[in-house]
Amino acid sequence: MNSLHSMLSIRRFLILCGLAGSAIVIANAQSSSSNSSGSNLFMAGKSSSNEFHLDFGAGSDSGAAAATYSSSALPAEPAASHSDMGGAGGAAQDPSTGRRHKMYQGFALELGAGFNAPIGNDTSSVGSGPFNGPFITWGGNLTAGGGLRFSQRFSLLGEFQFIDDKLPGAFIAYDGGQTGNTHIVSITADPMIDLFPKRTTGAYITGGGGYYHKSTNFNVFGGYDYYGNPVFLTADSFSSNQLGGNLGLGITRKLGGVYGDGKMKLFAEARYLFINTPPITASSGNGLGTTELIPVTLGVRF
Repeated sequence: MNSLHSMLSIRRFLILCGLAGSAIVIANAQSSSSNSSGSNLFMAGKSSSNEFHLDFGAGSDSGAAAATYSSSALPAEPAASHSDMGGAGGAAQDPSTGRRHKMYQGFALELGAGFNAPIGNDTSSVGSGPFNGPFITWGGNLTAGGGLRFSQRFSLLGEFQFIDDKLPGAFIAYDGGQTGNTHIVSITADPMIDLFPKRTTGAYITGGGGYYHKSTNFNVFGGYDYYGNPVFLTADSFSSNQLGGNLGLGITRKLGGVYGDGKMKLFAEARYLFINTPPITASSGNGLGTTELIPVTLGVRF
């Protein structure tokens, strides 16, 4: 009987220990859940940049807290920039460079000098008239110009050119002179197309037309000056005004800049020049037939 009583006492003790352990486990689980929920709410209020508040419902059976966010705390959408719309002038911007489009990109300037080679009637007999022979020979030229650069590829220049060529000896003797020259002064409009605008060494096409004044002068010996130099006087001269044109090719070499991207360029070009000079006749004597030259010019362009 004592043994049976002892077994019953041990069983009751084990049952009571099991119930106590279960109660402790349930209590710990509820406490952990409550702490985790409070921590999440606390962290949400601390980390969020938006307005956060708790609205506790007084008549709620569950007693749960409802969290709400204020939309006024969200960042406002940025307004469109006035400059992005082109400003008051409405000028659009180039998305690749961020710059406003312009009608032109700057001014272009050039200065050069060279020589002239005669061709056509100026190298052989004209076949008729009071003098059957060439009316012009080799000489030099000076060229200056300026205009607008509409893009890296296209420019429009206004050019002034002065040509000074000698006259053949037979032609000078025919008129009774001792020396002679031909002067051609021109003012032309000349478009220019750069074929390789981004390369250090490039090429271009140019040409145009405008006003040409050509004068032919025969000089005779007039004596000596104070220093003993001979002085020649103009004994005969005739001139004409007419339209003319030119067409040519050139090459360029960029200067300046670390990568050869400077605006200054050296250029060398050759053009075909045609002037519709009237023919020489006994009645008018104001022309020498068509003038054809190849001006070769070296210079610098900005």
